[in-house]
Amino acid sequence: MVGALLMSLRLPEDLIKNYYLGLQSALIQSLEQVENESSRFQRDSWQRAEGGGGITAVLEEGQIFEKAGIAFSDVNGAALPEAATRQRTFLKGSPFRAMGVSVVIHPRSPMIPTAHMNVRFFRANHAETGEPVWWFGGGYDLTPYYPYKEDCIHWHQTTHKVCIEHYNEDFFQQLKQRCDNYFYIRHRGTMRGVGGIFFDDLNEPDFDTCFAFMKAVGRSFADAYLPIIDRRKDEAYGQRERDFQNYRRGRYVEFNLVYDRGTLFGLQSGGRTESILMSLPPHVQFKYDWKPEPGSREAELEEYYLQPRDWLANL
Repeated sequence: MVGALLMSLRLPEDLIKNYYLGLQSALIQSLEQVENESSRFQRDSWQRAEGGGGITAVLEEGQIFEKAGIAFSDVNGAALPEAATRQRTFLKGSPFRAMGVSVVIHPRSPMIPTAHMNVRFFRANHAETGEPVWWFGGGYDLTPYYPYKEDCIHWHQTTHKVCIEHYNEDFFQQLKQRCDNYFYIRHRGTMRGVGGIFFDDLNEPDFDTCFAFMKAVGRSFADAYLPIIDRRKDEAYGQRERDFQNYRRGRYVEFNLVYDRGTLFGLQSGGRTESILMSLPPHVQFKYDWKPEPGSREAELEEYYLQPRDWLANL
């Protein structure tokens, strides 16, 4: 979509930044309420030498959340890194501004899925014309360990609602497909989770429509995720389930370090390493050539849930 709309007027970047700061604060408050405020986020403000900075908030060793990170960043630089220009060669070498909020939540209970959300804004200059180019990106996806169909359906119903309220059914299907394709661990031949929505290069039909949609995605994340936490937080589990959770977390690590464009952009642009890698889970197991027992819930995860699926069919 980038390149279809070049902006000659001034973009309301302060308005975008204030939205992201407000979203970060609202999500921190929501998760602290889930913890009954027994655990709180540690906030770190940081500055980047080349320009910009951010606020990283991390909660560790909570009753519900083993690790949760909510990071705001607003950075600028002299040239976009390769992770941002590989599919946008016309922006190679362009000065840029990038801001957004990233959320990764690793619950303690393996019955509660890991969740990820990101909303971001980029502004750069076209290499040939010098005109400013902008776009939004983001989305959210769910990574269960012991999944429940009703949770997966609820998650996708929420993403569907947000898409059709601001665009249409085709737009939802497009973003769902992009999510399935993006969060795919190619060297393992499996999806990372059950998907959600993923969008990038969004700048059509106009700024106001795109900004409104991006804000709605940010707001709806809590609607998609908090009811699942509430349903699963008291489910019983034992060491077997914890071991499997840590084994599957290894797949999460593999994806983030090998494929995730946000991680690569942050590292390539000289961002704050602690903030970039906050997405990694606190405990992980890597087992050599481990296979789940046939017919088990662990086997069902890959055989049924980690496959592209229309979760809203026949509802």
